[in-house]
Amino acid sequence: MDNDKFVELCKEKVVEYNNGSMTMTTPPNEISTNEVYVVWLNRTLQNNKALLSTTVSDGMYYEVTYNGDKNELYFDAYSHVHNRAFKLDE
Repeated sequence: MDNDKFVELCKEKVVEYNNGSMTMTTPPNEISTNEVYVVWLNRTLQNNKALLSTTVSDGMYYEVTYNGDKNELYFDAYSHVHNRAFKLDE
């Protein structure tokens, strides 16, 4: 699968997930693929992987992997839970 087709598919899956499961906002915010962006993208041989996020301020990010050997797409949704800064000695 080429990168453009993969990114389009990833964005569609993120929109489906977001619009189908978001019930925490009032009213629920439905999004389109225009509000989904790619943070990181990689293609190795016949496999693709992308990390995506949306313009919705919910702390969610998404990992989508295409397994070219099995023609399968794997979708993971993650919530940003914690952020902490550490001072490093110089």
